[in-house]
Formats: sequence, structure tokens, C-alpha cells
Amino acid sequence: MTNFTLHTEETAPEGSKALLAKSKSAYGMIPGLHAVMAEAPGLLEAYKTVGDLFVNSSFDKDEITVVWQTINVENACHYCVPAHTGIAQTMRVDDAITNALRDKTPLPTAHLEALRDFTLSVMRDRGNVEDAKVQAFLRAGYTKQNVLEVVLGYAQKIMSNYTNHLAKTPVDKGFQKYEWQGAA
Repeated sequence: MTNFTLHTEETAPEGSKALLAKSKSAYGMIPGLHAVMAEAPGLLEAYKTVGDLFVNSSFDKDEITVVWQTINVENACHYCVPAHTGIAQTMRVDDAITNALRDKTPLPTAHLEALRDFTLSVMRDRGNVEDAKVQAFLRAGYTKQNVLEVVLGYAQKIMSNYTNHLAKTPVDKGFQKYEWQGAA
């Protein structure tokens, strides 16, 4: 098994030190994902930048959570599902949304369900989404901008989900209470 280092500001490569300092300042600690990504400063910087861009997209907090958790659950990310459960709580996302995403059960609205369905189509079809599915997404009240913002969210989650799979990143203490094993 390949062991990945959970870097600190002291052990990180030079290009990651300032990024980890910003993480520590923002969260009061260095998230395990950031500590692992620090091994590759470009990855950590890209992840943080793409994450900021996605959070500032046209999606609201519920829609951001739907995209993130749909991808996390589909990719079976042991780290990101609990982390984004905690993040959703701090964003004041309704627990009904979070639980439906974690458990793969129906979401509270058809609008959010359309977002989950489209996000899954983007993932499963590797971007080769049939036009009928794109049109259904648009008829559900979303825009062409939203189509592309799903791609933006997916880009961010690929970086985190795949890093966590490869590194077996331990779940941060604050998120352990949201442990997730996947729906039956």
C-alpha cells in the first residue's frame, strides 16, 4: 500500500505552504484532503480555485450541495460524503436534501431531482449527454450556464474524490460523526 503524507505547513513542499496556511486560517485546521493534496502544490491550488469558482456559480446553496453530494455518492468517496454533510449543515441546507443525497432517495423537489439526474448523466455518460437529457434539464428550469457549471462542479469533485481514493484520506475528526458507508 502506498502511504501518502498528511502535510503540515512545516512539511509541505514550498509551493503548498501558503495554501495550507490559508486553509488553516479559514477552517481553524488543515483539512486532511488539503494535507494530502499539498504533495502536489498545483493540485491543491487548482482544487481551491475551482472550488471557489463553483461556490460562486449561479447555483444556490441547495443546488451546490446537490451537485457535490451527487458526485461524492456516485464516486463512493468515503471522505467527501461526510465532509459535505457537515459543510451542508454550515450552509444551512435542509437535512432532507442531505439525507436524500446520502441515501439515494427522492429529493424534496422535482427541480433538485432534475439537477441530480443531469449531474449523474454528465458523470455516467462522460460528458456525452444525449440532447434529450440536456433539454429535459433546461425544461426543469435550468440554463445553459447551469449545464456548464455542472461540469465545473464535477471538475472540482474529480480532484477530491480521486485523491481520497488514492490516498485513503482519513476523515477529519469534525466530520467523523457523518460517516457514510453508502446506500444499501
